[in-house]
Amino acid sequence: MVYGQILHRHIPDGCFINVNVGGFKQQMEHNILKRFPQTRLGRLLCCSSKEAILELCDDFSPSEMEYYFDRNPRFFCYVLNFYLTGKIHLVDGLCVVSFIQEIEYWGIKERHLDFCCSTKFHELMELADDKSWDQSSDELQLHSLDSSIEELSASEDNIEMFEGSWCSDVRRNIWLRLENPGYSTSAKVMAIVSLSVVIGSIVTMCIHSMPDIHQMDLNEQKIENPVLTFFESFFVLFFSAEFVLRLAVAPSAKKFLCSPLNIIDLMSIMPFYVTIACDSMDEGENTDLENVGKVVQILRLMRVFRILKLARHSAGLRSLGATLQHSSHEVGQLVLFLSVGISMFSALIYCVEKDCQESELQTMPIGWWWATISMTTVGYGDTFPVTLAGKLIGTLCIVCGLLIVALPITNIFNKFSKFYESRICLSY
Repeated sequence: MVYGQILHRHIPDGCFINVNVGGFKQQMEHNILKRFPQTRLGRLLCCSSKEAILELCDDFSPSEMEYYFDRNPRFFCYVLNFYLTGKIHLVDGLCVVSFIQEIEYWGIKERHLDFCCSTKFHELMELADDKSWDQSSDELQLHSLDSSIEELSASEDNIEMFEGSWCSDVRRNIWLRLENPGYSTSAKVMAIVSLSVVIGSIVTMCIHSMPDIHQMDLNEQKIENPVLTFFESFFVLFFSAEFVLRLAVAPSAKKFLCSPLNIIDLMSIMPFYVTIACDSMDEGENTDLENVGKVVQILRLMRVFRILKLARHSAGLRSLGATLQHSSHEVGQLVLFLSVGISMFSALIYCVEKDCQESELQTMPIGWWWATISMTTVGYGDTFPVTLAGKLIGTLCIVCGLLIVALPITNIFNKFSKFYESRICLSY
């Protein structure tokens, strides 16, 4: 390939410029540069002052009329060939990102890339984009870990906050044992006890929902089993003592109360105390509190938050929460695709089934329900098409649902795997 040696031919003085690129010197004719006036060297011909020239080059010698550029001299050979042929070629061994930076510096557009290098250029660009996305995703996942990970690892920043505070040594030791199960044997024992209490509380809550467990009072009204009530009170008192102790020894009370896991802990114990207060108010039979019973039932249902307390002892649950947090774009796309598909197939199934008396798909809302359970491949079987056209539409709906649901799953799974690996590393 010829890279510009042809420019060494004799040309009249004043019709060329001297270019020095990283020690590589070359005379370039004005007429050749004027063919590409938007490039950096072409714009030099229009400069009328030294200040304007220095905006386009690194240095300038008026006596020799020589322009200095602190750039890659090897790549400049390809730039010379571009001025001669009007086409730029890829440089062997040069990173595609560096190649783009070089052509942008010299003012050469991607459209000037020769056809022989165009396909390879786009392949390298796609590969670079994929690596850049993976790298940025890794950095985001490693640097955006939530407060639960900071608590689990007992980071150095938290430990340093104890310095100069009251009972710093005692609080630090308690904090490490409560927040980092791998700190010592006693810390592991405390973590096992806390996990056992959480599981016991969940089991008690499930047993409490069984009608055979309840007892009758003298007025033949259902009352709670005293054994379950005792265990319920014990579990809540344990959770309360644990929460108060962790709050007392926390290096920063504000940061502690803003932690998602600590908010879950608080929400799991508050319904118990609010229920007691509501029950005492309900005993007064005040007419203004006729809905207290409903409030109490709602508060009792809030005990389900205790299940989320398992996240404190499970890296998988924390990874799932972080994955959903950082996969909002993929989840949003999934919801959008499903919404469009459900709307379309519900309208189609309504049109073909509305005249059939045996079909239950006689309204659009029922069509929405059928399309939802079909696209998500749940298929309860409570509603189904009976006509031939309806069955064909149902088949197409199921196939489209499989494709739509499968599209974002790979990205979400990859994020979950990376979050889980990072949290496992921090656990040890």
